Amino acid sequence: MPQLAIERLYELTKDKDTYITTEVGQHQMWAAQYYHFDEPNRFMTSGGLGTMGYGLPAALGVQVAHPDSLVIDIGGDGSVQMTMQEMSAAVQYGLPIKIFILNNSYLGMVRQWQELLHGGRYSHSYSEAIPDFVKLVEAYGGVGIRATKPDELDDAIKEMISVDKPVLFDCVVQNMANCFPMIPSGEAHNNMLLADSEDIGSAISEKGKMLV
Repeated sequence: MPQLAIERLYELTKDKDTYITTEVGQHQMWAAQYYHFDEPNRFMTSGGLGTMGYGLPAALGVQVAHPDSLVIDIGGDGSVQMTMQEMSAAVQYGLPIKIFILNNSYLGMVRQWQELLHGGRYSHSYSEAIPDFVKLVEAYGGVGIRATKPDELDDAIKEMISVDKPVLFDCVVQNMANCFPMIPSGEAHNNMLLADSEDIGSAISEKGKMLV
C-alpha cells in the first residue's frame, strides 16, 4: 500500500537532515499525512496550485541550497514525467537527489475522482505505456531501484539513501488505493468524504459537476 511506503520512508530517514518535495496528486496527500515532519520548512509542495512536475526541479533547488542534506522528491508515475528531463541537470551538476515514485500506473487523483464522484466512468486516467523508470534514469546516468513487495522496501530505501548519485526509486504500489479525506467540488469542508462514507457515488452535486 502507498501509505506503508511513505511510513517506511519516514522511519528510515527521520534521523537524517531530510527535505521533502512532492509532485501533485494522491502521493502529495499521502506525503503530508504519513511523512511526519518534525521541523518547519522541510516540506516543499505546490499546495493548491496543483502544479504537476513541481517536485523534481524543486528538489534540485533544495539540493543546491543544502548540499549536505538528503533531498527526496515524492512523486507519482504521471507527475514525474512532466519534468523528468531535469534528471540530466541532476547528473550534470552532481546533485544526489532521490525521486521516490509511488507507481500505480494511473493518474491517481483523477482516477479517484472518476471512481468516487463520477460513477466509475474512467477516462484517460490509466497509463498503459509508462516507461521503465529504472532504465530511464540509467539512460541519464543516474541509479534506478525498484521495489514491488513490502518485504523489499526497507533494504531498497536504505540502498537509495546510501548512493551518492541521483536516484529514482520505482515503488510499485496498489493501483486502486484511494486517499482520504477528500472534498467534492462545490461542497464545504464539513461535507468531506471519509473512507467509510455512505452513498459516496452521489456525493457530487450538480453545481459541483459544473466546476470540474
